[in-house]
Amino acid sequence: MSNPATPPAVGVLDERAPLTFPPGFLWGAATAAYQIEGAAAEGGRTPSIWDTFSHTEGRTVAGHTGDVACDHYHRLGDDVRLMAELGLKSYRFSVSWPRVQPGGAGPANAEGLDFYRRLVDELLANGIEPWLTLYHWDLPQELEDAGGWPARDTAARFADYTQLVADALGDRVQYWTTLNEPWCSAFLGYGSGVHAPGRSDGADAIRAGHHLMLGHGLAVQALRAARPTAQLGVTVNLYPVTPATGSPGDVDAARRIDGLANRFFLDPILRGEYPDDLVADLAKVTDFGHVRDGDLATIATPLDLVGVNYYSRHVVAAPSPGEQPEPYWRAPSNWPGSEDVRFVSRGVPVTDMDWEIDAPGLVETLRRVHEEYTDLPLYVTENGSAFVDAVIDGQVDDAERLAYFDAHLRAAHEAIGAGVPLRGYFAWSLLDNFEWAWGYTKRFGMIYVDYDSQTRIPKSSASWYAEVIRRNGLAAQ
Repeated sequence: MSNPATPPAVGVLDERAPLTFPPGFLWGAATAAYQIEGAAAEGGRTPSIWDTFSHTEGRTVAGHTGDVACDHYHRLGDDVRLMAELGLKSYRFSVSWPRVQPGGAGPANAEGLDFYRRLVDELLANGIEPWLTLYHWDLPQELEDAGGWPARDTAARFADYTQLVADALGDRVQYWTTLNEPWCSAFLGYGSGVHAPGRSDGADAIRAGHHLMLGHGLAVQALRAARPTAQLGVTVNLYPVTPATGSPGDVDAARRIDGLANRFFLDPILRGEYPDDLVADLAKVTDFGHVRDGDLATIATPLDLVGVNYYSRHVVAAPSPGEQPEPYWRAPSNWPGSEDVRFVSRGVPVTDMDWEIDAPGLVETLRRVHEEYTDLPLYVTENGSAFVDAVIDGQVDDAERLAYFDAHLRAAHEAIGAGVPLRGYFAWSLLDNFEWAWGYTKRFGMIYVDYDSQTRIPKSSASWYAEVIRRNGLAAQ
C-alpha cells in the first residue's frame, strides 16, 4: 500500500493538466441529525435511542451526549451560508425521526417539520440541492421499548414516518435516501452493542438487519406513490474484504466477512435474495424464520440510485489461538456466525479512528457494485477521515485530511474512467460533530467546531475542496 498522494498547496490546483469530472457531477457534504442538531428536548422532539444510550453511564467517551452537539438547530442559517461559501452543489442531511414524529407514532409534529422546511428553503435559496436521509440511527425510544428493529412492526412504523416527511417536503426534495448504513444499525446496535440501543444478541442483529431492509422497501413504495419523479436510493457502507494470505482458511474468512459486511445488504436490496453461503454460515445463529413470503420482493423494490459510504478495507485471516486487538468494528459480536475470524492490521497509515487509509479500495468497491450488481447511478454518499486538529493563530491546517480527500477523489475519478456511473461525491463531514460512542473526541469535519463557543473555523481541507468544486476537477499528478 502506498501512501496517499501529496496534494497540491491549499487552495491551488495545477493549471497544467487537471483531472476533470463529468459535467453536472454533484459535489456535496454530509451530516446526520443527532450528530449536529442539538436542541434535543426542544420543538416537540422526544428521546431517540441515542439520547438514552449517550445518557447511560459508560456508553460514550467521557459521558458525551448530543444534547447540544453543533447547535445546528439554532444556527441553521449560518451553517447554510458556510455551505454556500464552499460552493456545495448538494447537502446530504438526515431528518430526526423523533423530532418529526415524537414517539414514533401518530401525527407529525408541525414544529419539527418546520425546522426541516426552513432548512430545505435555505438550501434552495442558496442553489444547494437538498439530499434527505430518512434514517440515520435515531430510532424513537418508544419503538425500541416495543422491540426495536428486531421487531417486524418497526418496519411498518418507518413507512408511516416516511409518508409524513414525503407529504411535507416532497415538493422541494428530489433526492431521498431511506437508510444510512444499516450494517451499523443492526450489527453495532444489536450485535456488539457498542452503538445504540446497546443490545448484544446475534439473532437480534440478523432480524434487525432484515427489518431495516424491509422498512427500506416499504419506504421506497410510499415515496414512489407520493412522489413519482423523486430520485430514491439507499446508502450502504461497503468494504473490500481481502484475505491476509492465499491460504484456503484466509480465503474462506474473507468470504464470510464479505457476506456479513456487504452481501447481507446488497443481495436482498439489488437481487431480492440472501446468498446461500451466508444463510449456511448463519445457520447456528438463526433459521431465517423471520423472513416472510413477499419480504424479499418488497426489499428489492426498484431504486433510482445507490449510495456508497466508503472509509477503509477489511483484511482478515482464519482463526488462530491467542487474543487479537478488538477495536469496536473488529469485535467478534459484530460478526454473528463468524466470531472467530481475525482482522489483520497491515502496518499502513491509519486515521485517528485506526482505520487503514486505502484509496484503491474505493475503486474496487465502486466497480464491484456496478459490475456485479447494478447499472444504476452510484454516489459516494460519505467518505472522510478523522485526524487530530489544532487551532493555531486562528487557523486549522489539516494536511492529512486534505491528502485523504485528494487520494480518494483520484480513486473516484479512476472509477469513472473504468466505466462506473458515479454521479456525485459527498465529503464526510461538513462539521466536526458528535462522533457517536466516541463523543467529541474524534473530528471528521472540514469545518472546525469549538464546542464551547460554537465558533466555526473552515480548515485547509475546506478551502481546498471549495477549489475542487469550482474547477470540477483535480490537478494531475
